[in-house]
Amino acid sequence: MGLLNKILGNASEVSSESLNEKYARLLVDGEQVELGFKLFRDVFMFTNRRLVLIDVQGLTGSKIEYKSLPYKHISRFSLETAGTFDLDAELKIWISSENTPTVSKKFNKSINVYEVQKYLAGKVM
Repeated sequence: MGLLNKILGNASEVSSESLNEKYARLLVDGEQVELGFKLFRDVFMFTNRRLVLIDVQGLTGSKIEYKSLPYKHISRFSLETAGTFDLDAELKIWISSENTPTVSKKFNKSINVYEVQKYLAGKVM
């Protein structure tokens, strides 16, 4: 099922300890990764201060884009849960007054999307 989830573009959870270690150079003093997910080579992680999106580009993966989205700039978000026959749930995040979501990520059924929503609501509200 892991390969199928990757093919379908579904994110799976990654331990915050491994992300804190791997991406320590991106974090400011006192910042810690609290929740993280991986999709193929891309990573998105929620820290105690912001959402960080890591987009690995190209065939070799040598070009990487890092997006930093402070929680105070998230204006709204939506969660679409997985149905009976759906394999995924989807989280969409809007920044400031944009009409289309800035971030759209899919999660496999092994992720408790209600916990992700609760975490994000606690940071945004």
